[in-house]
Amino acid sequence: MADVITGEAVALELPVATFPSRIAALLLDMLVQFALLLIVIIVLAGASGSVSSDYGAAAFVTALVVVLVAYPTAFETLSRGKTLGKMALGIRVIGDDGSPVRFRQALVRALVGVFEIWTFVLAPIGLITSIISARGKRVGDLFAGTYVIQERVPARRALPVEFAAVPPPLADWAQLLQVSGLSDQTAEAAGSYLRRFTELSPQARDSLGVQLANAVAAQVSPPPPAGTPPAAYLSAVLAVRREREQARFAALPTAPPAPATPDLPAVATPDLRSPATVLPEPPTTALDLPGLPPPA
Repeated sequence: MADVITGEAVALELPVATFPSRIAALLLDMLVQFALLLIVIIVLAGASGSVSSDYGAAAFVTALVVVLVAYPTAFETLSRGKTLGKMALGIRVIGDDGSPVRFRQALVRALVGVFEIWTFVLAPIGLITSIISARGKRVGDLFAGTYVIQERVPARRALPVEFAAVPPPLADWAQLLQVSGLSDQTAEAAGSYLRRFTELSPQARDSLGVQLANAVAAQVSPPPPAGTPPAAYLSAVLAVRREREQARFAALPTAPPAPATPDLPAVATPDLRSPATVLPEPPTTALDLPGLPPPA
């Protein structure tokens, strides 16, 4: 896994693509490029009688540049980091900061790849850097400031039992919680933190918990009771968000209302979508939560 700092100043986990998946994607791309070059050779061979050898050589060099350099550059720029081989293997290229790959980065990767992959000049160095790098970077990635992540990942593990529900001391407060402003990115970062809670060192657990709690508190309201540990606060917010999402999806197939019986008068249900029942927007001020207490 690789930690990427997002715009909300929270850490996200991005799974680095495995070496076999990168090799398989590279072989698929090379197969496509070989096919394109074969087509060019056949076309030039058929037109050899009508054009001079100089024009034929210039056309072949141009086709070589287009296939070896323009093909990966255009695909990775337009598809936000994917070539045909990467699409098939479910991987893509991103910047070191987690941003989509830019044209300059894709071009640098393609130019270095000509020497690293096709001429095998830098192949030994690229193999070594891919093995020893924590993000599996080849030489082109080192020059471009990129690395490859795995988009198709197995199902993530569930939250620990102690973080899967609202803590009892926060039950009354959780009923007033407004989580509509919580972004998916921030919620995913909080869930990743809770899943790795026992794996982190106490110092990293405390500092990252306070950062995530402040990021979440800037998007939800009201603030938690004073002295709430960050882990308890995050688990309560995620539990409330999960329960309300499940309730919203369960209510989508609306059944027709049952007729009122003479014995039981119908009870009028207020329309929660009415402007009169809309709660005020949550404040956007960050919450300065205390750190977690030291472990016993």
